Amino acid sequence: MSNEKFERPSHVVLTSHSNQVFKESLPVNWGATNPKDRGPIIATISEKENRNAIGTHSGSYTVYRALSIAKGDYAREHRPELENTFSPVVIKPQESWFDPEKIVSIDPWGGHIQELYGDYIKEGYNIKPTIAVTQARLHIPEIFEAIDKGRLEIDGDIVAEDKSIKVTKIAFEPVWYLPGIAKRLGIEEGELRKILFNETGGMFPELVTRPDLKVLLPPIGSTTAYVFGDVEKLSDSEAELSCRVHDECNGSDVFGSDICTCRPYLTYGIEHAAKTAQKGGVGLIVYYRKEGRALGEVTKFLVYNARKRQEGGDTASNYFKRTECVAGVEDARFQEFMPDILQYFGIKKIHNLHSMSNMKYDAIAKSGIEVVNRISIPDELIPADAQVEMEAKKAAGYFTAGEVKDKDGLDKVLGRNLEE
Repeated sequence: MSNEKFERPSHVVLTSHSNQVFKESLPVNWGATNPKDRGPIIATISEKENRNAIGTHSGSYTVYRALSIAKGDYAREHRPELENTFSPVVIKPQESWFDPEKIVSIDPWGGHIQELYGDYIKEGYNIKPTIAVTQARLHIPEIFEAIDKGRLEIDGDIVAEDKSIKVTKIAFEPVWYLPGIAKRLGIEEGELRKILFNETGGMFPELVTRPDLKVLLPPIGSTTAYVFGDVEKLSDSEAELSCRVHDECNGSDVFGSDICTCRPYLTYGIEHAAKTAQKGGVGLIVYYRKEGRALGEVTKFLVYNARKRQEGGDTASNYFKRTECVAGVEDARFQEFMPDILQYFGIKKIHNLHSMSNMKYDAIAKSGIEVVNRISIPDELIPADAQVEMEAKKAAGYFTAGEVKDKDGLDKVLGRNLEE
């Protein structure tokens, strides 16, 4: 038996203790019309007495930060120097910012920290942005092909001479207003808090012990919006808007896996977003981190194996069944929060929605945004092995203007074997 002594760490005081309620914590009045009345979201841990939210910034990266601190490579007390980090474009407040039910999963004021809460920062409050805006160019092979084939033109404005596309990029950290989240889901706030606490293994005790804290920064990935053209036109219902709301698929989006239509649909949406901007409208791609229908890549790959190995092969008729057998559910995504970022931009009308998902469409329409046209992915862009997914989705009720196959037809749509 080892004679090593276990060194007890310094005393830890749980933030769920009643003596952790401090008068220095600024109140949060979600939906207030004045940002000062609303108050900043403070989820930094440098001064615990200032915290007014559960969790912390960059939630999905907090463990990496902790390891870096443990290794001695990261200064625990670091405060961000925000000089010259402000947005290169003006994003004006919208009416939806003042409606506590329109936006519940992001902080609309999170990109205006320096100008709105600079006096608090000078007083010592460690306030961090939860929204950041920059500009960039996209170099995408499918766009090069669209230009070469004459579907997209080089105009020197939206599309540069080197065939890159100019965009404004906006990154959003999730900031959940728990009463609004609960109402959106149709459950009591207390029940929501209990389920979040239990299903995260008790990660945040404050969920059940601190009902005074109404905001949670959850440990999930962020969302990114790519705007093609003038950002201000997003809130102009008269300006044509082409929009793709896309859920992350690393295998297809990044590596070009052909078992699904994710990358082809994404690049098709980008092409049309750029084309719409060239015509005087505006394009928008919103990229949500919900890998594998919010089930993750491990579950996704297990499903792929099960589909390819099942008796009769990978058929469209059994597409959803194999996911449910492995994961217990066909789809774990929650589209109820998805429209919040559209509301952030003040969008009231989408002229061209590049999505076949009824869940996405229903969530957008329920939020009060009008959708004029729904755009399916063209047949010629669907990879051969992805026909299984596409035919299964159409038969399940996904939007399409094309043929919907019956059971016999679905049985005949067969994907590759696992070894091929």
